[in-house]
Amino acid sequence: MDTSSPVLYRVEAFNTAAASENRIHDDETARRFGFRGGLVPGVEVYAYMAHMPVQRFGEVWFERGGMECRFLKPVYDGRVATISADEDVNGLALRVESEGELCATGQAWLRDIAAPAAPRPDVNLPLRPPVHRPEASETSLAPGKVLGIEPVVIDEATLAQYLSDIREKEPLYARAKLVHPGQILRLANLALLQNVKLGPWIHIGSRVENFGPARLRNRLALYAQITSNHKHKGHDIVEIDAKVLANHDSMITQIKHLAIWRPRQMAENAARN
Repeated sequence: MDTSSPVLYRVEAFNTAAASENRIHDDETARRFGFRGGLVPGVEVYAYMAHMPVQRFGEVWFERGGMECRFLKPVYDGRVATISADEDVNGLALRVESEGELCATGQAWLRDIAAPAAPRPDVNLPLRPPVHRPEASETSLAPGKVLGIEPVVIDEATLAQYLSDIREKEPLYARAKLVHPGQILRLANLALLQNVKLGPWIHIGSRVENFGPARLRNRLALYAQITSNHKHKGHDIVEIDAKVLANHDSMITQIKHLAIWRPRQMAENAARN
């Protein structure tokens, strides 16, 4: 890679969640929160960013790579997102820009080959979500609470649709039968969506450590624990530490996931009413 100038990757963003339960991805709801339209999900912005370390490091990145990202401004449906990667001593410094605004920053890396393998979580999996989800609150999202998801199996058709949705043309996924990292990060969203009833909420950042690839038709389970639930600038923010296992074997991914589960506008509206 030429370190004198950043490598650029451009993608036409697509809002994969316009019809989802999270209405922050709906144009009308998002405008009420001060945005120009429905937000392209953070997991998809992460997926755009993941193109760069996969291009730079190849399949080994799924075995001992990682990325940390923070989402600063929305990326909107149909707009071009430009991802830049500057090689530095820590790996790749990443930026996402769209319509003249800095929308996300990140750092991707490759761990030393001698780094230890990931331990298996000390828990019986799969850990199922509740049949009846409680409303999101300080109690239902209290630190220490354990979360699980319904196990997920991604097949060839699901992968092909996802690659189309995120405009990814990298042939490695189909050739090596690899689940896309954006699909793995989506599982951390499920840890929230399947355990509590949320209003409009916003994914604001993640740190992902890879310990092995997820292959098509693997049975993917997730175990998560809430590590923090706090206020920042009026927003209620939850952080979870999630571990993804394939076929109930060793952990393949560890995720620290950060989300605004109750935007300050919700609290302000409640106070007025």
